[in-house]
Amino acid sequence: MSPYNTGGAEIALALAVVKTLVLIVGGIITYFAFKAYRRTRQRALGYLSFGFGLVTLGFVLAGMLYEVLSVHLMTGVLLESLLVLAGFLVIAYSLYVQ
Repeated sequence: MSPYNTGGAEIALALAVVKTLVLIVGGIITYFAFKAYRRTRQRALGYLSFGFGLVTLGFVLAGMLYEVLSVHLMTGVLLESLLVLAGFLVIAYSLYVQ
């Protein structure tokens, strides 16, 4: 057995499960933040929900682009990182604005 064998199929399955869970939990957090925004109409909560949506989309996007649209993996990871960065910037702004 090679020391470099990483069990590609098992890791791909685990990654798919984890990314699905990230999508579900991130979607729930985004939904509750948006629901709080709709109830209170506080601008900061609107930014917060948008930021969580961007982060969730970013975490899920790289693998989906690679598997579904055959985009180069590094391009997908770059896009994922940019969306996560943008989401975190929006979340930070939402915590700053009041």
